[in-house]
Amino acid sequence: GGFARILALADRYRRLGVRANADIPRDAKLAFAFGAEGIGLCRTEHMFFDEDRIPLVQAMILADSLADREKALAKLLPLQRADFEGLFEEMRGNPVTIRLIDPPLHEFLPKRGDIKAEIARVVGPAGGIGRKSSPPEEAKRLDALQNLLERVEALHEFNPMLGHRGCRLGITFPEITRMQARAIFEAAAAVAKRGLKVRPEIMVPLVGDAKELANQREIIVAEAAKVLEREGVEVDYLVGTMIEVPRACVTAEKIATEAEFFSFGTNDLTQTTFGMSRDDSGSFLTEYVSRGLLPADPFARLDREGVGELIKIAIAKGRSVRPNLKIGICGEHGGDPSSIEFCNEVGLDYVSASPFRVPIARLAAARAAILSRPATLHPEREQKVAR
Repeated sequence: GGFARILALADRYRRLGVRANADIPRDAKLAFAFGAEGIGLCRTEHMFFDEDRIPLVQAMILADSLADREKALAKLLPLQRADFEGLFEEMRGNPVTIRLIDPPLHEFLPKRGDIKAEIARVVGPAGGIGRKSSPPEEAKRLDALQNLLERVEALHEFNPMLGHRGCRLGITFPEITRMQARAIFEAAAAVAKRGLKVRPEIMVPLVGDAKELANQREIIVAEAAKVLEREGVEVDYLVGTMIEVPRACVTAEKIATEAEFFSFGTNDLTQTTFGMSRDDSGSFLTEYVSRGLLPADPFARLDREGVGELIKIAIAKGRSVRPNLKIGICGEHGGDPSSIEFCNEVGLDYVSASPFRVPIARLAAARAAILSRPATLHPEREQKVAR
């Protein structure tokens, strides 16, 4: 009804593309229904957190050898491939930006406190387990728990946000990147064979140096060539990066030699620019805003003076070496009207928001375009001026 007419009118005026953050086919279908023109962020690690997949991920992390790790990855591959097929089908030829695995590995493992509690439960108050008289299965269970605790403690990081995650995981364990790339291109080939257009965009996270991206790009391109030749299909794809640390912004001209697109991950870019944790800053940010120290929560509304300036630097440097560099934003700010206005001003190609915020993003993008060019985008105003 009227809602659809307003959105259709907004689409006539807006310059920015509007995509959605979606990790599973169900969310992609919802986003498409709300008018998303593609997926701007698919967080592949979210596919790993399903109850039936966690044991496979844990087996991959706890593997003692490359062979064991690859065995676990081989079981994860068809599951990822099926998810990617669903995303490509739901997007009906629109671009799908897939971010390679990002969070620290310990997030997939049980918490240390839970393992210790389970060890205490198995041992019992008398401390009987572990003696020669203990039942073999109970002693075996205790050994497994103690080994798990050792591995979890070995993977523990004091500052996981800045630790072994993002592209650092793919560099340390290239077999993970290889598996994910294979799953993406096998899914793309399968959907393409069904006569549907597919536009995958593979995004390498947390890059701070061009060499990191070059390392991961080499693996992705090699896997793409292998799969597409074997399947006998052609698929156009892009390899790019998520810009989320300040160093990436100020060295963007070097990173752009390897990246075919940038996507600003403004959640982490805000964290690393301010030096404050998004998860822990709620205890004082309200005070900052109420006392006028900050105009708004920088995790809800883009900080134009700091984070915004870094974004401008990255855009200018990136496009200085690759003029047709596609640039978007996929952080929480992609659904905030004020932040969308900024994205329009600085020349981004698209914003990506959660599915339910796609209509807001479409309206905000139109409003930003109208405010930036009032004379040319208001036919009625033009007629009044002429008269």
